Order: sequence, then C-alpha cells, then structure tokens
Amino acid sequence: MNKVWLIIQREFLIRVRKKSFLIATIIVPLIIPAVIGGLVTIMIKEAESAKADTVMVVDESGVFNLDSTKNTKRFLFVPLQMPLEQAKKVYNETKDFALLYVPKFEVAKPEGFVIYTQENPSIEKIGDLEGLLGDRIRDLKLQEYKIDKEILKNLKTNVSLKQINLSKTGEEKSGNAGILYVLGFVLGILIYIFVLVYGIQIMQGVIDEKTSKVVEVIVSSVKPFQLMLGKILGIAAVGVLQFLIWIVLITFLSSGVLAYFGLKMPQKQAMEQVTKKMQQNEDVKQAMDQQNVKINEILGHIGEIPFTKIAFVFVFFFVGGYLLYGALFAAVGSAVESMQESQQFQFPITMPLLIGYFGLFMFILRDPHGTVSFWLSIIPFTSPVAMVGRIAFDVPNWQLALSMILLIAGFILTTWIAGRIYRVGILMTGTKVNWKVMAKWFMMRE
Repeated sequence: MNKVWLIIQREFLIRVRKKSFLIATIIVPLIIPAVIGGLVTIMIKEAESAKADTVMVVDESGVFNLDSTKNTKRFLFVPLQMPLEQAKKVYNETKDFALLYVPKFEVAKPEGFVIYTQENPSIEKIGDLEGLLGDRIRDLKLQEYKIDKEILKNLKTNVSLKQINLSKTGEEKSGNAGILYVLGFVLGILIYIFVLVYGIQIMQGVIDEKTSKVVEVIVSSVKPFQLMLGKILGIAAVGVLQFLIWIVLITFLSSGVLAYFGLKMPQKQAMEQVTKKMQQNEDVKQAMDQQNVKINEILGHIGEIPFTKIAFVFVFFFVGGYLLYGALFAAVGSAVESMQESQQFQFPITMPLLIGYFGLFMFILRDPHGTVSFWLSIIPFTSPVAMVGRIAFDVPNWQLALSMILLIAGFILTTWIAGRIYRVGILMTGTKVNWKVMAKWFMMRE
C-alpha cells in the first residue's frame, strides 16, 4: 500500500506543478465570467444602437397595410405599389434586408407568403416577421367571426401553481421545477465533461510512460496493478482539487472580476433600465412589484435546496465515475502506443457514458422519477451522469444508497478487469492490438 501511495503522490505532484494546471485551475474560471460579462455588455449596447431592418412589401391582399404606421423597433416597412417581378428588380438594387410578398389568401387558410433576401437571415428575424403576420391574420379572423379583441384579451387568464412537496410525515416544503431542471442539467453536464476529460488524461499518461520506457523502471519495484491504481487515484485527486478551486473562484470572485474589468452584471444593467422606466410609467412599476414578488419566491425555493447533500453526491459520483472509467482508460492506454491508435477503443468505452448524457435530456429531466430514469441512475456505467441529474429532484434515500453501492462495485469490477489487461499490455510493444488481443491478455494466468 505504501508503494501505491508513493505513486499517487508522484502523479498528483507532477500535474499540480505544471503551468498548464495553474492556468486551467486559476486563470480560466476568472476569464470565463469576464468574457461572458463583456459579451453581454456588447450585446446590450449593440441592441440599443441597432437600426431597424428595412423590409419592402408587396401586398396583393390589401389587408395587411404594412406601411410606416406599422413600423417596429426591429423592422421598417416600405410598401411597393408594383408587380412582384418589378419589385424584385427594385429590391436587388438596394441593400435592404428583405422583400416580403403577401398574396391574396383566405383568412381561414393563409398560404403563399414569401420573403426574398440577398443573404441567409437569422431564424430570430424570420420568427419576428412570422409573428407580425400571424398577429395580423389573428385580428382578421376576430373581425370575420365578430369577436371583440378586448373581450378575448380579458378571457385570457394566467394561472401560477405553487409547488409544495408533502412528505409522508406531513412536512411541507416548497419546490420549483424550473430551478431543479437547471440544477440537474448543469450538474449532469459537468459530470460528463469531467469524467471524460480526466479519463483521457489517465490514458495519455499511461501511453507517455509506456513509450518513454519509464514504466519498465517503475514496474521493477511495484506491481503493474499497483501502478495503475496509484495513477488513477493520483489524477483523481488532481481533478477533485481543481474542481474545488473552481467552485471557490466562481462563487466568490466572479463578480469581483467583472467589476475589475469595469463591467456590470447583466442583471444589474436590466434592473437599472427597469428603474428608469418605473419613474416614467406607473404600470411598469406595478409590474415590477409583481416581478419582485416572483424573485423573492425563487430565492426562497433556492434557499430550501439541500446544496450540502447535492455537493456531497456530486463529488461522490464524480470520483466514482472517474475511477470506474479511469480504470478502463488506463487499460486501453497500456495496450496501445499512441493516442491515434487508442481512438478505436475510446468510443465503445464512452458509449455508456454517452447514453447517460442523452438520457439526461430525454428521460431524467423530463421525468426524474420514471422507470428509465431510475435504471439509468442505478446502472454503474450511466449512474454518474444520471443520478447527479436526478439528485435535485429529491431522490429516495434507498435509491441513492443502492446507486452508490453499485457504483463502488462497478469500480472494483472494472479495476479488476483493467488490471488483468494492464499487467500484460504495459510491457508489450510493437503488437497490433484489437479487442481479441485484449481479451487474450485478460484470460492469461499470472
């Protein structure tokens, strides 16, 4: 065990002392918030100074009346009283955004609308134009059916459900599905990225030592299995340390970095703009009061989320998933002699992790307590992503315990399998490796 500990120390110190580790661990978490803040600031300023796009309109229906009175902050409509073919020629001689053709149509079945552009427009702009046309057709339908627009507006009612979780003991606790969805989404993605990145680091480290012949010196004093286990645990310690530093920096220093660069948080900018409007418009002030109530409710929901438990589960499944997949990556690294050669083995290894990743969106976040979500969070190869994605949704303790036990068992199993391949492959060079060869190494007796 002392030899394994020495290998863990070696792997840990080698990586922590690298400049790349310091840059990735300290600089990156500070740069990212600054870059995001800068991009948001530029986006806001660009939106404020943006000019309306000119849209020429050929309206054969005569019911849209998209003239200067219908202009918006986004579009400036210029009606053309000419045939479509002539309008196309006029439009091509300009640098206007688009030419909109509105044919004669039936209100019950509006068809034939065409937009001509000189370059591919964004989906957002197309969506805005479709929205304007849809609103106008809706008004025409109201007129045809003799429905008063104000009456219809008053009939529309928004209902907000207050979510309360009721335990078997009768304890009530408020909840918010939106917050839990975002939390599960973020945690699941982080696990997927971390396990994949650090697993590949293990494989790269094994390949480097094998090709440099350093491993021949090391295995003369330690067993190959001890070397593999020490390497996996050493790099895992680096990953945990890096993750904890990121949490501290992002949590406590992000706003400070933005202030250092002279930027304001987007929320603060939005609040300042709303405050100015409040002074001019009493209706906006009332809406703002309602918004403040919603914000306080959201903050209350966030305060009731068991972040300590979630953090513990995240770290456990990060380490467990990393150890499980790290053993397999180490086995592949011992069998091949280059990263290019390892590519044929990477996809089958990461396939279960990829299934957990897609399952996060297709099943877990849609129905965290469904049958598929349950099994994805129990099976060791998918549980690191799936259980972390579910944990915010108040997973039963027995399911969490079962998932943890099976993950530990899965790590022991993969370590045993990988160890049998590793003990042979780490000393083999010049051999063309495939799955059949690796299976042969696994079956070899010591």
